Amino acid sequence: MVIKKQTSRKPKSGKFRTTRISSVKNRMTKTQVFTHIAEITDLSKRQVTRVFEVLADLAQAHLKKGGVGEFVIPGLAKCIVKRKAATKARKGINPFTGEAMTFKAKPARNVVKIRPLKRLKEIVE
Repeated sequence: MVIKKQTSRKPKSGKFRTTRISSVKNRMTKTQVFTHIAEITDLSKRQVTRVFEVLADLAQAHLKKGGVGEFVIPGLAKCIVKRKAATKARKGINPFTGEAMTFKAKPARNVVKIRPLKRLKEIVE
């Protein structure tokens, strides 16, 4: 006969707490964010941390070379890889000293652009 070990976790209610959070006055640290999410969702901090790790891995798989080059964080933002063209060396003026200088050429490169989605835009307005 196998006896299951009792855990000290809270019983799952099946519903999440849906209270709205008022504006935050000080920026939260990563640990504070994970703790807050864990409290609201009745997940452990370890599980919340793992969710963010998997989300980062998923974004990497989408955005790295050979991937589709586009990743959506549902309801918040869309990340897109854009190819920036190479630039030639050019002459310009240093705005601080007024002296003429040469800006170095830059090779072609990939950059990540993050575009906010409708819900994030509405939050900020």
